Amino acid sequence: MSDKLEKILTAARDHAHEVVGPNVDTWNADKAWPRSASDKAGAAGLTGLYAPEEWGGQGLSLSEGIQVYEQLGLGDGAYAFALSMHNICTFAGCGYGTDAFKAQWARDLTSGRKLANFALTEPQSGSDPMKMYTRATINADRTWTISGAKAWVSLATEADIYFTVVKTSDTPGHKDMAMIAIPANAPGVSFGPLYDTPSYNFLPMSEMYLDKVVVGEDNIILPIGQGLQGSLMAIDIARVSVASGCCGLMQAALDTALSYSKNRKMFGGKNLDLDGIQWMLGEVATDLEASKLLYRKAAAALGTPEGPLMAAHAKRFVPDAAVKATNTCTQVLGGMGLLQPYGLDRLSRLAQMLRIVDGTTEISRVVIGRALQRRAAALPDLPVPKGYGETEKRDATLAAE
Repeated sequence: MSDKLEKILTAARDHAHEVVGPNVDTWNADKAWPRSASDKAGAAGLTGLYAPEEWGGQGLSLSEGIQVYEQLGLGDGAYAFALSMHNICTFAGCGYGTDAFKAQWARDLTSGRKLANFALTEPQSGSDPMKMYTRATINADRTWTISGAKAWVSLATEADIYFTVVKTSDTPGHKDMAMIAIPANAPGVSFGPLYDTPSYNFLPMSEMYLDKVVVGEDNIILPIGQGLQGSLMAIDIARVSVASGCCGLMQAALDTALSYSKNRKMFGGKNLDLDGIQWMLGEVATDLEASKLLYRKAAAALGTPEGPLMAAHAKRFVPDAAVKATNTCTQVLGGMGLLQPYGLDRLSRLAQMLRIVDGTTEISRVVIGRALQRRAAALPDLPVPKGYGETEKRDATLAAE
């Protein structure tokens, strides 16, 4: 591990323990994004993880930077998720944006002074980005006029700019898709009512409406024809980032259960001395170690032909393991696990949320299943054992007679 990465991971862990964990319940009660907290994250170098140093970023590789969310997940998985999406947009803007865009936005994004988020999903399409109705018309002066709606937009009303995927024609398919950065204060941008999300009310989510929004060509992040491909890459990064955050969440749940059971007296001893408790928490510990190995391997594969499949494996396995872990740890505390001060109810809800965002675990199973079909097609057929199928042939002959 490089000195830079170790320093960043330490900063993220300190941020989780000192800023996020102690305050997340208050944030949820206030139902407001903690801008002062994300400002501190920016000051700690956590908002420009993959961006080049020349633009104020940390210059980390994806496989390095994604480990940060494991540390942030110790404080709160939804907070880690929000910063992961900001970092993906910052990565895209600094890596693929025009020179004019970078001059205007890059340093504000890497520093966290301004926040960014990603807008792909639409109200009627869910996990199917091919069913996209948001349209961009290219004008004579090369500006773009955009109309449509996006759903499940994180940091809605809070982010300063939204990296939005659009279609530029009514032709079916993805060859006309592009990604353009739309400032939140552009005329015609508005938001619907915030979604009611009890366990992460501090993270504003809602639909975003675009009514003849005009944006200059300097804000094109991915040109026509590259929008879907770039979005799928962003989703792969997001899926591995979610898995990373889930590991921090699992560790937080396990530590809560250990701290409680080591002192809880029952049946003449302490809970943690009981075989049943040890087995339950031991299974959580094993799943946690497996999850860490899997998401880190997936992070290392990003950008390679194996990247999408490994991201699907991580997104399929780790959030499921987190749901199981939080339920197990709640069970270890018994009735006390239902009380808010212990935080396990919040962690359970967060784990379920992380199973869904950036592609449900069922979508990951589809990706994995299709990869298995391709592998099966390349394998030789197995020989049929002698005599196998003779009964079926006889029955078919009799039926024909």
